[in-house]
Amino acid sequence: MDIGGKFGIYQKKIQPTVPRRGLAAVAHFLFGPPRLHQQLQSERDLALAIAQCGLDNNEKVHMRILQTIYKKLTGSRFDCARYGSHWEDLGFQGTDPGTDLRGTGLLGLMQTLYFVMDSRILPLAREIFKLSHHEMQNFPFCVMSINITRIVIQVLREERLSRECNRRQQVIAVLNDLYVAIFLRLFNIWKTQQKTISDSGFVLKELEAFAKRNPKQLLRHLEMYLNGSAVLEDGFQTHAVSSEVFGPILSSVSNSKEASFTGVCDLPTETEQES
Repeated sequence: MDIGGKFGIYQKKIQPTVPRRGLAAVAHFLFGPPRLHQQLQSERDLALAIAQCGLDNNEKVHMRILQTIYKKLTGSRFDCARYGSHWEDLGFQGTDPGTDLRGTGLLGLMQTLYFVMDSRILPLAREIFKLSHHEMQNFPFCVMSINITRIVIQVLREERLSRECNRRQQVIAVLNDLYVAIFLRLFNIWKTQQKTISDSGFVLKELEAFAKRNPKQLLRHLEMYLNGSAVLEDGFQTHAVSSEVFGPILSSVSNSKEASFTGVCDLPTETEQES
């Protein structure tokens, strides 16, 4: 997949894998996951380049993504203003969604779009969105979504998804499925353990550790859930879903302009801490 043009700028900035030194590098080489197949590395780099790309008011496709997310989650038939408190209702931290996307870039927004774009998983997204407005268990939906994308990026960079990507010969589709799988686990934990916003840091840390250890288990649980084999305590179910969503808009995204970013939730990885 070509990531030329302006994405070439972002490609130069990305670090596809977490650097390891000394014994950590030797142990990873001997006992770690397999390397991503060479033919998939450009798709991995594309995903990481998208994560470096910021929201651009001059890009119509970016604005359409925002409006689609708003209308799908709220049920509104009408577009909303680019800035305003309505974005806080969606779970952004302020009146401008773009400020929350630092660290995950447009990938954070596109994975939220993925969650609401297919009618077969939209009910799950809306169920989580409803829980995010619970009187006691509320949390900022879109900020949580962005943090889950951050986890997905870390799992990818630590090469924990290489085996699954190699098996399926896909990268972005696997990232999308892991994103939904992590959100599903968060939903289970939040709902059944009566979590509140004060627990969010601990929950996100647990989700990241679990995703790095057991990505295959998360993906399997998602598959069972979407096939109706796994049911939450309240009996909520949904159905199977296609992973092919990003394709039609990637060519439009490639025209985005350069921006600098700091993370929404810049927690260092365990490997980076060791280094």
